[in-house]
Amino acid sequence: MENASRAFLDAVRKSMRQIRTVIGATTIDPKLLTAAERIQYEGYLRREETNAAILSLSKNGLPIKQIVRQTGHSRKLVRHVIRGERNDVFRTRESSLDVHLPWLDDQWASGCRNGAELWRRLKARGFRGSLRVISEWATRRRRAEKADTQNLQRIPSARTIARFLTIGRDLLTKAEAVTVAAIEFGVPSLVDAREIITEFHTMIRRKADMALASWIERARVSLVASFANGVTKDEAAVRAAITSPWSNGQTEGQITRLKLVRRQMYGRGKIDLLQARLIGAE
Repeated sequence: MENASRAFLDAVRKSMRQIRTVIGATTIDPKLLTAAERIQYEGYLRREETNAAILSLSKNGLPIKQIVRQTGHSRKLVRHVIRGERNDVFRTRESSLDVHLPWLDDQWASGCRNGAELWRRLKARGFRGSLRVISEWATRRRRAEKADTQNLQRIPSARTIARFLTIGRDLLTKAEAVTVAAIEFGVPSLVDAREIITEFHTMIRRKADMALASWIERARVSLVASFANGVTKDEAAVRAAITSPWSNGQTEGQITRLKLVRRQMYGRGKIDLLQARLIGAE
């Protein structure tokens, strides 16, 4: 099940460009970014230029080996770009300040617009962040008042979006539910991938291996095709995992225990010491 959930997260990452367009955060104004975010944005632009250059050479018929020689990039990177596995999306960072934003908005509206004063007041409320975090927020807020605030719309991370799409609607806030509805309407392929992963989880819970063949056929033409291919290569083992009452839980538990003991020994976990520690604890 963990691999299935990871496959859906990968599907969300592949769809981030479409998600960004649907949510409406396609425009980035560098003037509205903080210093740290501007550095990230410049790196994002460099990666976009690299992707465009590699794709242009590939469309002209150049093989991967020649593209590697001409651009100086690694073969792995070139292969990922050509296969569409290097989709990059720029988004502003999520920080520890998010939970305090309503209070900061109220303070800002009441006239307190000095970053240092806001930081002192917020620190008295238990905030442990630095003054720089508040100063960057205040800087962005001032710039937002002079520009189109639509350009500042934040987009959640792929992991957050995957969580929104897989939990119950009654557990989402109104804003989150609106975001999910927009994604479901604008990116139907992602909804299909979610349903496929849900079906896989249902097969395992109900031990219904008879539906595995039809599931593989449907999954092969979806965003989780790579996961379906992996299931196909090891179909016998997957069927056994679905129908068998046995699992490798005990083995994984002992491995976790062994790793924990090694960490507690601060790098001194050689065979003789591990045997003494583990056997002595039995």
